[in-house]
Amino acid sequence: MPTYMDIHEISGGVSAADVAQAHSKDVEVQDKYGVHYHKYWINEKAGKIFCLCHAPNAEAAKQVHREAHGLVAEKVIQVEPEVADLFLGGSEVNAAGAVVFPSGSADHRDPGIRTILFTDIVGSTSLTQKIGDETAMELLAVHDKIVRDALAELGGREVKHLGDGIMASFVSAASAVKCAARIQRDVAKHSREKKDRSFQVRSGVAAGEPVEHHHDLFGCTVQLAARLCSYAQPEQILVSNVVAELCEGKLLAFQELGELALKGFDHLVRAHAVNWAGEDVPAAS
Repeated sequence: MPTYMDIHEISGGVSAADVAQAHSKDVEVQDKYGVHYHKYWINEKAGKIFCLCHAPNAEAAKQVHREAHGLVAEKVIQVEPEVADLFLGGSEVNAAGAVVFPSGSADHRDPGIRTILFTDIVGSTSLTQKIGDETAMELLAVHDKIVRDALAELGGREVKHLGDGIMASFVSAASAVKCAARIQRDVAKHSREKKDRSFQVRSGVAAGEPVEHHHDLFGCTVQLAARLCSYAQPEQILVSNVVAELCEGKLLAFQELGELALKGFDHLVRAHAVNWAGEDVPAAS
């Protein structure tokens, strides 16, 4: 049976108690339509609710909401369960059906915001032509180990290997930035120690909600992180303004770059560069 995620937008915010009550009513009605509402993410202040369910079709999912409480979702998108798990993680759910942060209390609800990190080996094609396929594959293996070790330490989840880079997802924006910085430092250390096997990496980081302007899971966030990565100079980490705001008070240093014209975006994008060359910061976010 297909998996769907829907988005509700409640002007003026929403209370966790009201959403819990609505979810309970969904559960009472859902069997009638062959639907199973598993869990939901809630951003109380922003009035955003994201529900995940199995349903025979999108209309059946809507009909459950319509009959149970009348709060029909503004958007419903079909998602691959495996992809949703890669982006959102194996989430813990409280008694009311709300997703909570890992190892958090039942009231520590997860709003569904995720930070996406892209890494890219600079000039991988020309590098391969220069050093040969075998050596290039060795450097790719070094890159992959550095990135995966950093992901394991900072709580990131690998979403996809891109051939000359990796895409990953984080619950914490600060952890994503710290991970990108750790990667740069470890690559720089490798290149200092093995000058004949040196290489450079660039990174892009963006944060957003599961369902945005496009009918796709983290569509705009993924595109923005990828474009920031492509725009970045060698050894540079570029982050969106949202990421910088989410990292306030986390002892991370940013340099504001102003507004950038990025391919695929019809508006200028405010971006920041991460000062990663300083002393390492604690892994905790």
